[in-house]
Amino acid sequence: MTLQDDGGRPVTLPALLDWLNDGEELAFIDIREEGLYGEGHPLLAVNVPYSLLETALPPLVPRAGTRVVLLGDEADVTARAIARLSALGYDRLYFLSGGVSAWEHGGQPLFKGVNVPYKAFAEFVEHLLHTPDITPDELARLIERQEDYILLDSRTVEEYDRFHVPSAIAVPSAELLYRFDDLVPSPETLVVVSCAGRTRGIIGAQTLINAGVPNKVVALSGGTQGWRLADLATVRDDARYFPPLSKRAQQSSAERAAALAQRYGVRVIDAATLGQWQSDPQRTTYLFDVRNHDEYLRGHRAGARWAPGGQLVQSLDKWAGTRNARIVLNDNDGIRATTTAHWLLQLGWDAVVLPGFDAADARPVASSPQSLPSVPVIDAHEASRRLAAGALALSADRSWDYRLAHPAGARWVNRSRLTDALPAVADTAAGILVFAGQGPLAEGVARDLIAAGYDAKRVSGSPQDWRAAGLTVQSSPQDPPAAQQIDYLFWVHDRHDGNAAASAAYLAWEADLPRQVADPAVAHFNIRR
Repeated sequence: MTLQDDGGRPVTLPALLDWLNDGEELAFIDIREEGLYGEGHPLLAVNVPYSLLETALPPLVPRAGTRVVLLGDEADVTARAIARLSALGYDRLYFLSGGVSAWEHGGQPLFKGVNVPYKAFAEFVEHLLHTPDITPDELARLIERQEDYILLDSRTVEEYDRFHVPSAIAVPSAELLYRFDDLVPSPETLVVVSCAGRTRGIIGAQTLINAGVPNKVVALSGGTQGWRLADLATVRDDARYFPPLSKRAQQSSAERAAALAQRYGVRVIDAATLGQWQSDPQRTTYLFDVRNHDEYLRGHRAGARWAPGGQLVQSLDKWAGTRNARIVLNDNDGIRATTTAHWLLQLGWDAVVLPGFDAADARPVASSPQSLPSVPVIDAHEASRRLAAGALALSADRSWDYRLAHPAGARWVNRSRLTDALPAVADTAAGILVFAGQGPLAEGVARDLIAAGYDAKRVSGSPQDWRAAGLTVQSSPQDPPAAQQIDYLFWVHDRHDGNAAASAAYLAWEADLPRQVADPAVAHFNIRR
């Protein structure tokens, strides 16, 4: 199979650079595994590992007619990716000639880490708007003296529950302005916004400043990592969460959000406009519900994906892969959607607000990708019988999960390097069984094996199910070796596990991003002073 056999067309580096700035919709997709992507990738490339391509790409690129450029490091993997996406109905597929090497040899920079544009954005915000901060030692003195302050932890509740700075209250970013008057009744109280590192603390503090709250607001320098680096202890046992919303807090946040919308040009649309946009086969429209998860589960607009507002600002590439698409932000009253939209606009995205929801307003989305037929699936009991008859076992789990638990005798494979495993399975007459606790990983490997002419089946279930069927499940702490773990980003991976050097390196990396990016316009930022 060649790169053009299944509809892919080459694009040169100069042409791709033009496309990144032409204002038209473009999905620039890096199909390498996460470890390779995290060690160095183009600034605006979105990571969709080939191992999860068919399940991960459609939510990120929901319109089949989107112009898609794939970036890889192996021509055969890129060719298979084009074939799979063609089968899903994507019909404007391109690949960068020469792959990652062509990008780098063409003088274009590669960036370490993940969510890089959004972390860089926060650093530019701090530099340009002079977002004030407070050091961990200064905050520790306030806590010790019981002075008039409040510490708001803007991370997700799940992150907060794992550990947090003493006295912190869990208030995810999108809730900060919404619940401000309930949390901070006195204008004299110093407001400190914290996160895990720098990004959400800066954005959270600047959100309140932009909205005009009367208090002095600062970001905790370095967040929980900075706190630990100052040799201060985090805690778990004094958890506090934001209170129910009062009418007074809702009214005041609505007034501040309205002023924010006017200042930053946040537009509001109605359900009829959303319906028209969703029916347009020439444009992509994302619909995100930015409320907290409990509210979303109690009821939401049909077709809306849950995406908490603060997380969108710090990691939009987890939800949206098509640049220059429309983003519609939905909540019950428009307040949290407005605070989120005012940042996405400055990030260079076309974001609007749609308050309220009604399932009757749902419209079919034009030009959606198709679904691929499922590969054959068997359960663990049938797998046990077939293994006894001589079938070969492969594990397509993430490498770290394979180290923790896999069927005895199962060889680890990664879909992006599947050709490396083919010589070992060439003489298998009893079939190949592909295990993975995450089903789509096994599905992808089985699909590629079937396409290559092998008799392959996916085994359903988890390690617990495999054990229950009588299979021996074992661990292998050193296998696969680190050099083969292309799906795992080792760079400062243990910064939240007490590795002070990793935390210091990570915080320094975040603070250095403006120097690396150099010009905010390269990332399409439009930060309002």
